[in-house]
Amino acid sequence: MASPNTYRLSCSIAGHDLDIRGLATAFFPEGAFVSVSRDRTAKVWVPDSSENRGYKEMQCMTGHTNFVSCVCIIAPNETYPRGLIATGGNDNNICVFSMDRPDPLFTLKGHKNTVCALSAGKFGTLLSGSWDTTAKVWLSDKCMMTLQGHTAAVWAVVILPEQGLMLTGSADKTIKLWKAGRCEKTYSGHEDCVRGLAVVNDVEFFSCSNDASIRRWMVTGECVQVYYSHTNYIYSLAVCPNGQDFISTGEDRTVRIWKKGECTQTIRLPAQSVWCCCVLPNGDIAIGASDGIIRVFTESEERVASAQDLKAFEDELSKATIDPKTGDLGDIKIEDLPGREHLNEPGNRDGQTRLIKENTNVEAYQWSMSESRWMKIGDVVGGSSQQNSKRVMFEGKEYDFVFTIDVNEGGPSLKLPYNLNDDPWLAAHNFLQRNDLNPMFLDQVANFIIENTKGHTLGPAPATAVDPFTGAGRYIPGAGSPGSATSGAADPFTGRITFHAAYKAATNIYFPKTDGVMFEQANATQILAKLRELNGNAPQDHRLSEVALDSLEKLLLNVSDPKSPDQPTAEQISILWRTSHWPEDIVFPVLDILRLAVRHPEINAQLCGGTEGSSLCNHLLGLMSPQGRPANQMLALRTFCNCFAGSRGRTLLLGQREAVLSRAADLRAVCNKNIHVALATLVLNYAGMLHGQPSELEAKAQCLSVASSALEVVQDKEAVFRLLVALGTTVAGDSTAKDLARSLGVASQITKYASVSDPAKVGECCRLVLDELQ
Repeated sequence: MASPNTYRLSCSIAGHDLDIRGLATAFFPEGAFVSVSRDRTAKVWVPDSSENRGYKEMQCMTGHTNFVSCVCIIAPNETYPRGLIATGGNDNNICVFSMDRPDPLFTLKGHKNTVCALSAGKFGTLLSGSWDTTAKVWLSDKCMMTLQGHTAAVWAVVILPEQGLMLTGSADKTIKLWKAGRCEKTYSGHEDCVRGLAVVNDVEFFSCSNDASIRRWMVTGECVQVYYSHTNYIYSLAVCPNGQDFISTGEDRTVRIWKKGECTQTIRLPAQSVWCCCVLPNGDIAIGASDGIIRVFTESEERVASAQDLKAFEDELSKATIDPKTGDLGDIKIEDLPGREHLNEPGNRDGQTRLIKENTNVEAYQWSMSESRWMKIGDVVGGSSQQNSKRVMFEGKEYDFVFTIDVNEGGPSLKLPYNLNDDPWLAAHNFLQRNDLNPMFLDQVANFIIENTKGHTLGPAPATAVDPFTGAGRYIPGAGSPGSATSGAADPFTGRITFHAAYKAATNIYFPKTDGVMFEQANATQILAKLRELNGNAPQDHRLSEVALDSLEKLLLNVSDPKSPDQPTAEQISILWRTSHWPEDIVFPVLDILRLAVRHPEINAQLCGGTEGSSLCNHLLGLMSPQGRPANQMLALRTFCNCFAGSRGRTLLLGQREAVLSRAADLRAVCNKNIHVALATLVLNYAGMLHGQPSELEAKAQCLSVASSALEVVQDKEAVFRLLVALGTTVAGDSTAKDLARSLGVASQITKYASVSDPAKVGECCRLVLDELQ
């Protein structure tokens, strides 16, 4: 029997499809609250008066074009006697809703990046915080002032009871006090990003941080208490009506109840990220997590869930898997763990964790002080005993390496098992024979094995031979020449046969990737044939003379051959630029030449510099209009990618980043895998250019945002892979970028790709990105 004053499950609300990122208590109807989610919706929940109890959905609100990340309630006034709901999202906007309609009354625009925090004050004022490092003060639908001073994302905001005083917490580890738009004080003490703020009274407030601590501050500047109990990032705080007790949630899968300065109860959830919490008018607490479920906990015996629901919740918790790297379980050696008899001894504090060995598995239990028993909270995966094994199982046998071969154009992945004491030539021969592949690849495969097992680590691989898996066909815009050689067998970005290893001591060959990925394959014969065909049917004022066609042919052959001694002439470049403005229904072969040409140093310098660069950028952006033709959209994206080949092109694209990535992101909705691969490559090239530049926070945030939103809809595995590499490149070596990614919920979004084995590079790269975000 639970002891009094202990929170137990009251109900679970499966009302959203993705992570719950914000919760807020509403003024109307009585007992209602609002939730917002990465599924782009906000929902109003009201107490269910039927025998089912719990809560039912009263209203579903939409208006954001990307994740909704925060919510607050604007107090009732004469115009809106029921109050208003404000939501902030990854589309950089704030939507303001009334309680009785599903669409926004108005939308606040002004932030340049994700709006991740909101707080409402007296007289209808609204304070917003954003990844753009600013906070903004709004009144009705107007921005009254912008608070500038933080050097990183503003992740927490709150308006204090005293009129004119506002607090902002930031990824720069500081909290700032603002009055009338001026920074009056800076609070330092947290050792990592500040994630949440909560008002205690007129003169005190709480803060929580990625450093796993909660601090209690005086507005005058003194930190009067530090609270420790969480073992990972703390995301949110909510103060109880008595003004002293509070609750906190975090990345350690827990909700923690604090009374009289002590953590008196720990509630674990079957979800990795416990994002948000709020205290309801009846004293119950609502919790939102990464599994898309809102859970309400209560101290009231009459509102506790049925025995059946409590058992279902405990069963769900017991089936969870726990990675020791994310919690307080430490390094695990199975052979040293006690057995089930260890659970006969009672715990000495609520939330205490105990591990036991059950056959070959490790189970985690938590002591419930209120129920005086050990509750299973999951099965532990990982740990040193497993991580020390470097052998890979394949078809029931262990190998030192299992290489994966991806056949072009969506063919099946083939496995090549290899032990260090095997003959590489025999292993290659057996592999080719077993999979009915051309014997001409014998030297290539054997040399790959030799190169990639030197020193028991993965090394560079030799170039591939002619690709036997493709044949001649019709002209496809942007397509390569049949039988053309690829640039490197170990390069996971080639569209031909690629090799990479899969073994448990994974070596990161994927990111950071700082050299640009280009679209270089071309079939000049087919491009020219299509150009001449379309030229014959072109309007008279666009038709090219034979001399002009010959100039374009010479230019194409020149830029297609990196060893060509000829330099493009000004006349050739001029003809190319004019012809790229052909009508949209016939321009695609010219764009194919353009995307190849911009790789050439001379053409890159001329077309990407000065006013010419602006003209090129605007022209390509026009072709990328969501209403445009898919072939032109794809080739414009590829041209932008290839502009990274030259310094002028990189400078141009850095300066035009916001416009280029914003327009590119719009194309994620186009159902075309080639467009998705080109979009992913563009994000990857930007990520590579920004790597090692921690000051480019806004740019990196946009890369994360575009990659994250693209992963919502992209299905093609090559596009997914490149987006994963872009994410890895963005966060690698940059703690602030990692925090941005965590705030965006990237880890929970990409986890589904960790188990992908076809192609294996997707799963391998995903797991490496997840490791970065631990």
